[in-house]
Amino acid sequence: MSHPPQIKIAATYMRGGTSKGVFFRLQDLPAAAQVPGRARDALLLRVIGSPDPYGKQIDGMGGATSSTSKAVIVSVSGQPEHDIDYLFGQVGIDQALVDWSGNCGNLSAAVGAFAISGGLVDASRIPHDGVAVVRVWQANIGKTIIAHIPVKGGAVQETGDFELDGVTFPAAEVRLEFIDPAAEEEGTGEGGGAAMFPTGQLVDELEVPGVGTFKATMINAGIPTIFVNAEDIGYTGTELQEAINGDPKALARFEAIRAHGALRMGLISHIDDAAQRQHTPKVAFVARPAAYIASSGKPVAADDIDLLVRAMSMGKLHHAMMGTAAVAIGTAAAIPGTLVNLAAGGGARNAVRFGHPSGTLRVGAEASEVDGAWRVAKAIMSRSARVLMEGWVRVPGDAF
Repeated sequence: MSHPPQIKIAATYMRGGTSKGVFFRLQDLPAAAQVPGRARDALLLRVIGSPDPYGKQIDGMGGATSSTSKAVIVSVSGQPEHDIDYLFGQVGIDQALVDWSGNCGNLSAAVGAFAISGGLVDASRIPHDGVAVVRVWQANIGKTIIAHIPVKGGAVQETGDFELDGVTFPAAEVRLEFIDPAAEEEGTGEGGGAAMFPTGQLVDELEVPGVGTFKATMINAGIPTIFVNAEDIGYTGTELQEAINGDPKALARFEAIRAHGALRMGLISHIDDAAQRQHTPKVAFVARPAAYIASSGKPVAADDIDLLVRAMSMGKLHHAMMGTAAVAIGTAAAIPGTLVNLAAGGGARNAVRFGHPSGTLRVGAEASEVDGAWRVAKAIMSRSARVLMEGWVRVPGDAF
């Protein structure tokens, strides 16, 4: 029996924020994978090493967590006034699933640098020294991200002294602006309200059969997110990963909340559809400030934060905070009356610093009420990014 040889595909392995992923230029993918569909998904699954019943992704580039099981495809933009198109795939670990339903805010910090280094940004837009402003079209959700990339000597400056909780080493700061991050089209959830709040309410009563009924803020900004109060589900908001990820019953409860929230938000039409939409929505729980010890051993004082937030990603408690969820946190915090805003003390605010398992993060949002509806012009936060390895990734020739 003959076996096809491996093929090699130009790729870059990058860290962006608190995530890692394999980055491709669209033009470098095999022809069958340059368009959406089965071949593209099969290729990315094999690159990352999924589905893996052992849950380790040993035979691929994935790191066996939601933060490290990711793929990015970048191309010259077809959108006016944009430099690049950025497409993100969240790859399942033990499932043959590539979820294209949302963005990765952490890897958003890396796409601008990748595009500059890969020759996808017009050279006239890159200063010899200073900051390159890369206009990114986020193709999954149809939104604009403005990435401010430090440049030295005409090349991306990756090293620096910017520290990000959840990342061991400092690097250069990348400032991100998520423009008009809330959904624009009419929602289809119960209540038929504006899409930022698909039910039309800042706070709902979310009934989850077999689990309970909880107050919930369901918002679509950055990424669809369901916020609940930590105390309502038996937590304090100071939990680290091991408190939840080792508890199968807790994980099942969170998945039930996520599925029923997705149904109320109009993201799925039947509860069973949630299994095929693992990346969105996210579930997060919030609480008022309290002191705790972060996963690194660093103490976080109650006076240093406005609120506590813990978030689930791909069925597990995230080790830090997803970038898109941070956008949702900043947006919800800026709107008086949401659970996030109330946990932060209520009232008007344009920035919030929250505590997560790895430390703290600050995110800003510009929100305003127009004709009775809330609008968010942009959300702002800083991350960092760095190339870890570049060259070729190899896969068996019959893998896709």
